[in-house]
Amino acid sequence: MKLNSIYTVYKSPFVMMGSIELRQPIPSFKIPNANPFLLLHHYGPYFISKENNPFDLGAHPHRGFEPITFLIQGEQKHRDSLGNIQTIKSGGVQWITSGKGILHAEGPTKEFLEKSGNLEGIQLWLNLPKSKKMMPPNYQQANIEQMEFVEKNGAKITIIAGNQATKKGVIKTQTPVNAFWVDLEADASQKIWIPNSHQSLLYVINGGVFINKKETLSYGEQAIATFKNDGEGIEIQALKKSKLLFLSGEPIDEPVVMEGPFVMNTKQEIYEAFMDYQAGKMGNLQ
Repeated sequence: MKLNSIYTVYKSPFVMMGSIELRQPIPSFKIPNANPFLLLHHYGPYFISKENNPFDLGAHPHRGFEPITFLIQGEQKHRDSLGNIQTIKSGGVQWITSGKGILHAEGPTKEFLEKSGNLEGIQLWLNLPKSKKMMPPNYQQANIEQMEFVEKNGAKITIIAGNQATKKGVIKTQTPVNAFWVDLEADASQKIWIPNSHQSLLYVINGGVFINKKETLSYGEQAIATFKNDGEGIEIQALKKSKLLFLSGEPIDEPVVMEGPFVMNTKQEIYEAFMDYQAGKMGNLQ
């Protein structure tokens, strides 16, 4: 395997989103985007209880992209204007295709608040091409038990979307995308195959790894790496027990205008999105 060259290694800086402090490696000073991935928020772990629940996001709209939640630990409930009411637990994924418009709300479940515990996850914004920005909205969910995986010698790749080693993800994507949980025991190593047309990145949730036998990526210091599409994959070796998120996808070479909860191609389209939302054209959330 010819290894993909490392393009950028960077920390995952903290930012404030209202009263919530979270990590935001994309967009950041060194990584404005990793096309087609526009935003990555790593929230938590927050200790959640009936007396302390900062992560309860009320109804809000989206258009023109796919907001995706990868839940690391805890329980999170989703409601949307399509009528979906679903809950995911640790390892589960909620994959929203906002298309022409959707309203949704998310937060810890009532049961989780009652028993209390840590809530932690990743929110990813995946761009949609112009041809699909106004498609009908859609919601998919995958629990960890539904996902196929590849496991060998202390290394496990769980395929959420895309494929790896003949195994396929349960999530159906609008563009070519791979999304994997990667779990490694200390000293375990793993190769990940990457299509040569894909932009790819590796995010350390916890632990630390050695990439391509030359670069260290460690949670809390250097937490994300992006790669050039000049090879067939990457090789990682765990410095200690580690959990990572691997993402790759074909770039979308179109103008991107992000404003508030919308991602479109022009300012005019953003204005139209706000007008449609205010007119109730993105549905209602009961």
